[in-house]
Amino acid sequence: MKIVVAIKQVPERDAPVRIDAAGRWIEEADLQWALNESDAYALEEALQLKELHGGEVVVLSAGPERVGSTIREALAKGADRAIHIDCEDLGQRDALGVARLLATAIQPEDPDLVLTGLQSDDLGYGQTGVILAELLNLPHASLILHVEKSDTGITVKRELEEGWFQNIDLPLPAALTIQSGGAKLRYATLMGIKRAKTKEVRRIAAAELSAPPEAAVVLDRIALPQKQKITQVLSGSAQEAAAALVEKLKFEVHAL
Repeated sequence: MKIVVAIKQVPERDAPVRIDAAGRWIEEADLQWALNESDAYALEEALQLKELHGGEVVVLSAGPERVGSTIREALAKGADRAIHIDCEDLGQRDALGVARLLATAIQPEDPDLVLTGLQSDDLGYGQTGVILAELLNLPHASLILHVEKSDTGITVKRELEEGWFQNIDLPLPAALTIQSGGAKLRYATLMGIKRAKTKEVRRIAAAELSAPPEAAVVLDRIALPQKQKITQVLSGSAQEAAAALVEKLKFEVHAL
């Protein structure tokens, strides 16, 4: 089974974020970068399938030079090889534009399974994997916690609302978006880190993929949430103050 896993490099969750001068993105100069969380679970699912059924795991990522560190991490965890789409303007591409890049790189691989994370930690659109499945004309399921190989294809476990789950049978090839928390993530071993240095990383310029950079959705402005702290003193007796507090919780805070 050949599995392609699309991964994204995002700012670390605890990294201090500052808006750039144009107000359209964040200052990237001093940020620390990491593998997107749900993409890490997609990679883990692919590695477990490979361990059970054999085959090959290929990681695919788009972005500038710094993305190489995240690709090497995936290789150190057990991926067999990687494709790096060298793209300096990734932030200017919407979910459709990114999916077009990924789809064009995936098509020559002819994989049995394409995995992506459910959504990215930075933008959180939750659309790229779904659009990718449409562009590749593959059956798709989202919110996947677990994948099992079957005689006719695969059986997947989906997370629904209110603690419900759904099991679906899909034919191969297929594309899935993986939810966080479905498995225990592995660490890269020292031997894995050494082996990663010898594994193939094929670099492709975004311009070579003929994927149009024009965005259907344009990010006009971003802003940090404003912190507000207001203190109110409720006068009257304890009974009157309690009644006023309940009114505020109901109609102002909407907590009751």
